Amino acid sequence: MMKIADKTYLIDGLDLGLEQRTGIYVLEGDELTIIETGPSCSYEPIVKGLKELGYTLDDLLHIIVTHVHLDHAGGAGQLMHHAKNATLHVHPKGAKHLNDPTKLIQGAKVVYGDKFDDLFAPVLPCPVEHTVSHEDESVLQIAADRKLTFLHTPGHALHHFSIQDELTGAIFTGDTLGIYYGRLSQKMGTCIAIPSTSPSQFDEQSMLTSWERIKSLNPAIIGFGHFGVSTDQKEVFQSLHSSYDVFKTVLSQEHVDPTRLSHLLFEALLEHFSIEDHDDDVQMMKMDCEVSALGLIDAYHKGRIGLVS
Repeated sequence: MMKIADKTYLIDGLDLGLEQRTGIYVLEGDELTIIETGPSCSYEPIVKGLKELGYTLDDLLHIIVTHVHLDHAGGAGQLMHHAKNATLHVHPKGAKHLNDPTKLIQGAKVVYGDKFDDLFAPVLPCPVEHTVSHEDESVLQIAADRKLTFLHTPGHALHHFSIQDELTGAIFTGDTLGIYYGRLSQKMGTCIAIPSTSPSQFDEQSMLTSWERIKSLNPAIIGFGHFGVSTDQKEVFQSLHSSYDVFKTVLSQEHVDPTRLSHLLFEALLEHFSIEDHDDDVQMMKMDCEVSALGLIDAYHKGRIGLVS
């Protein structure tokens, strides 16, 4: 649990059993709100974090998920089962998949195989009657001085929005702005953020357009799903664009074999950021490269990304 801004906190959801992997944001107001649920294993950290702030699940009125991938929303059904007063807020293209998570489960099993149960189970349906979807620029007022605006930001996925917070100037971006390695950035003395190009909806042009939209809003704080916050948007976008250039260069060398692409991508990023130590954060980057490689190859074969000539 850490305070990141006025009336705004970050809970470590301990996704994959790892610290600083996936975060859940708590926004105080007249109507207590969280952004992201993480997978079901994040349930206990959420309960504990809310307790530290003096709340129970009965106080929770709004649960927002940026998109329906299981590391961000897989625990929504379980949490809704216990948070009886809460409403779930989700992108219109994602709502049906949380109400009936069958396809989400099937898709995740293709990627994670035998590891699925350990990582994500149980994935429970969310009640339709307590689910609200939001069109682009719709607003949720959680206090007189706290308005949340939903911004459709596809690229990582079609069913993705980011949330702009009027009170703090923060934008909570889920995976739209990729993955931020906060501890590694601090250690290296530079921002290390890379795109998240996971299957099966990654679209290059949509991602770049969403980046520009968020950048144009000049956020005071960028709240990443993985993991933590940055107050320096210039560094974030420099890192994203430079590392995406690495993605494109490596994809031009290998766009058939995801295992080989993943290896080449990881080695190229280590060189790009001058990383030599292989600590836990670097191992997370290796894992992220494995998933992103699958998405890059899928997008290439669907015509959603071009190769560097």
